[in-house]
This record gives sequence, C-alpha cells and structure tokens, in this order.
Amino acid sequence: MRSVVVKEPGQLNIESRPVPVPGAHEVRVKIAFAGICGSDVHIYHGHNPFAKYPRVIGHEFYGIIDAVGEQVSPARIGERVAVDPVVSCGHCYPCSVGRPNVCTQLQVIGVHRDGGFSDYACVPAKNAWRIPEAISDRQATMVEPFTIAANITAQLQPTAQDIALVYGAGPMGLTIIQALKGVYGVKQVIVVDRIAERLQMARENGADLTLDNTDQPLAEQLAQRLAPTLVIDAACHPAILQEAILLASPAARIGILGFSGEASTLTQQSITSKEISIFSSRLNSGRFPLVIDWMEKGLIRPEALITHCMPLEQVKEAMEIFANDRKTCCKVLLQLG
Repeated sequence: MRSVVVKEPGQLNIESRPVPVPGAHEVRVKIAFAGICGSDVHIYHGHNPFAKYPRVIGHEFYGIIDAVGEQVSPARIGERVAVDPVVSCGHCYPCSVGRPNVCTQLQVIGVHRDGGFSDYACVPAKNAWRIPEAISDRQATMVEPFTIAANITAQLQPTAQDIALVYGAGPMGLTIIQALKGVYGVKQVIVVDRIAERLQMARENGADLTLDNTDQPLAEQLAQRLAPTLVIDAACHPAILQEAILLASPAARIGILGFSGEASTLTQQSITSKEISIFSSRLNSGRFPLVIDWMEKGLIRPEALITHCMPLEQVKEAMEIFANDRKTCCKVLLQLG
C-alpha cells in the first residue's frame, strides 16, 4: 500500500508498506479521502512539539471498514466511517470526567501513531464512526474539522442573543462561523482577518460583518458597536488574548484554540473587573456523533470549505497549496480510493 511518511522534519515521501492487520478491538479502514490540516504541515516542517518520527501523517480521514480484529463484530465490514483521531486510556482523571482529548496518555492518530495519508489504516473500533447514507464521502471527510468547532462551542454555550467575534477566517474559523450561525443561531457573527479573500470566505460561510485590521486597529472599528459577548481566537497569535479581553463585554466568554509557545501578556484586572470566562479547547471530546448529526440535518455546509481535491501522488503540491495559498485555498482533500 501507499503511505505518506515524514521520516524527519522536511523529508516527506510516498512509501510502499505492507497492508496492516487489525489487532484486537481494531478495524481496518480502506481510506477514500483524507484532509490536510495545519498540524500536518507543522509535522512536515518540524514545528509540532507532539509528533514522533517517522510518521504517517493525517488525522482527518474517511473510508470503508474492510477487515476487523478480534472482539469486533464482522458485521462492521463494509461500514462507511469517519475516524476520530483521539485515542485515550479511558481511566485517568481527564478520561473519567469526559475529557479524553487531554488524556494523560493521549495518542493522536497521525501525530503519535500512524495516520490516514495511506491506503489503509488500523484504528480502534470505537474510533470509527458510521456515516449515514445522506452524507457524501467528501462531506464525511470534514467531520473531524467540524469537531473542533463543536468542542469549543460546547464549552462556550452560544445563544441567539450573543454577539460573537471570531479572530481568523482560516479553516478553523470558518467551521466555527458555520456552527455559530447554523447550529446556535447566534444573532451577529463578526470576523476579523487581514486577507480580503479569506474575509470573503467568511461572508460566504455566514459571517454578518467582516473586518480587516491590517491598517486600522480592531478596537477603533468596534468602538461604535456593542461589545462582543463571545470571542473565539481561531488565529492563534499570542497578542490576541489580551486584546480580546479588552474588547469583550462584561461577563463575556472567550475561547482559545492556539498552541503558540510564545508568552501572552495579560493583566488580571482586565479579566476580573469584567468577570470574563476563558476556555481553552484541544482536538475534540467525543463530538463525532454530534457533528454527524449536524451534517445529516443540514445545519452545516462542509462542502463550502473544500476548495481543492488532489490525488495522493500530489501530496507535496497539495501541502504547499494548503500552506501558502491563503487567498484561494481553504481545505484540501487527498483522494486515495
């Protein structure tokens, strides 16, 4: 089988590997599509602190179960499935309180263990979620990206009365916009970015107002408006958090998704004077069934984010497009099947 392997930072190749055999409690998935994420690019370039090399990358993927291991019903063969990349121990403190995404022994498929940029992958049976017929193959590949939006919004609990401010109109920001508008019915969603084409994507995905803060500070542009009651940082720059705190309404909620190792300078007074709640979110915490339900009901439009679909053989070109074409590219799918 073909597998995309990052042997070490900067070295990515398509290798021929034996087809894996599922172990106990595992299924083997014949992969049809896999999505490229920023974390895949970071592993490729050596900027992901969690990655172990060599690694078959890819944590957003969809396919069909074609073999099962012991303790798995053969009836599952033939199921269309999207794979949750979060593999947890099930018994540590985070797992016991429903937070397997921060398990003390966390493994992420495509980061700590081999992932979905391959013709086949063996995964825990419980991580393979059945896809209803109403959801297309390409849409099914987008379940994982939308679980990021599902996880942070589950913590923030948006309401129709909220005024939301979203930093960043990249793939993460766009999934969040769709969730805020399509699922929660948020009254107003404001999106800030510095690329005009990305702001156009934000409008196409439901943003009510888009702002470019390249030349004019965001505070000036929001000065005559009601302060946001909900702020989500999907741009992940360390300077954003303090600005968000200053711009937010009293009693606002702020959600952060970033992994920057740089320090953010905050003042306690700016947080406690308005009693602002700050939430952080990593990966997803069992949100696959929720997102599949959103898709089946038509509450979100995953196809609106897919701008490119390329064969596995063009993975290097696909990675470059995803990393560098910020004007026309949103989500790139690799086609394997």
